[in-house]
Amino acid sequence: MFEVDALSFSYGRESQRILDEISFSVRKNECVAVLGNNGAGKSTLLKCIDRIYPADEGMVRVDGQNLYDMSKRAMAQHIAYVPQTAATSGSMTVFDTVLLGRRPYITWDATTQDKEIAIDVIEKMGMSSFLLRNVSELSGGETQKVMLARALAQEPKILLLDEPTSNLDPCNQHEVLHLVRRIAKEHDTCVIIIIHDLNLAIRYCDKFLFLKDSGVYAFGGVETMTPEAIEQVYGICADIIEHKGMPVVVPYIG
Repeated sequence: MFEVDALSFSYGRESQRILDEISFSVRKNECVAVLGNNGAGKSTLLKCIDRIYPADEGMVRVDGQNLYDMSKRAMAQHIAYVPQTAATSGSMTVFDTVLLGRRPYITWDATTQDKEIAIDVIEKMGMSSFLLRNVSELSGGETQKVMLARALAQEPKILLLDEPTSNLDPCNQHEVLHLVRRIAKEHDTCVIIIIHDLNLAIRYCDKFLFLKDSGVYAFGGVETMTPEAIEQVYGICADIIEHKGMPVVVPYIG
C-alpha cells in the first residue's frame, strides 16, 4: 500500500501553496492517472513524493514506512521516478544506461542477476536491436523508452511517471502503457502516471486523481471520470461513450 497523507508544498513562505493537503492511497497492482490542467501541480506532486522538492507538510508511506525517513539507498529500492526530460549520458550504451537502474542493489559490481534483469527489461521494451547503441544515437521517443526501462530495472514498489508517452507515436504509446500496466500486475507495483490524454488514462489506469486549485478535486475509479469532472477541471465539455466495450472520452467546445 502506498499512501500520500495531507501533502502540502509551496515555493516560499509567502507563496501560494502549489499543493494543499493532497491525500490519496494506491494499492499494489494499481495504476493511477494524475490529471489536471497545466500548472495544476501534477509534476510538483511527483517531485515531492520523490523528495526532489521538500514538502512543507504531510507524509508519504510505503507499506506503513515513512518514505521521508529512509536513506537515499533504501528509498531508491522502493521508488523510481521518470521525469518528462531525463538527463542521459550520450556516451553510454542502452544496456549500460538500463543497468544503472540496478545501482541501488549493487554493492561492488553488477552481478549476473543484475545484468539479466536489465536485458529482460530491454527485451520487454522491444529494444533488443539497439542494445549496444549509444543513447545519443536514439530518437527522443526511443530515449524516453530507455529511461522507462532503467526505472523498471530498478524493480521499485512505486513507479512515478511524468508524461511517459509525450514523445511517442500512437503505437508506442499503447505498447508502453500496456507494458507498464502488465508489469504493475506481475510485480505488485503501484504506478502513478501524469498523462494528458484522457482516453489513454481511462484505458490503462485503474484510478484517477483530478487536481484543481492546489487540491484534490476527485479521486477514485472509472466512476470519477465524468463529463462534469472533465468540465470542472479542464474547462471543456465532453461526452463519454462506449466503443467496443471501452469508454471513450469525446471532448468538444460547448
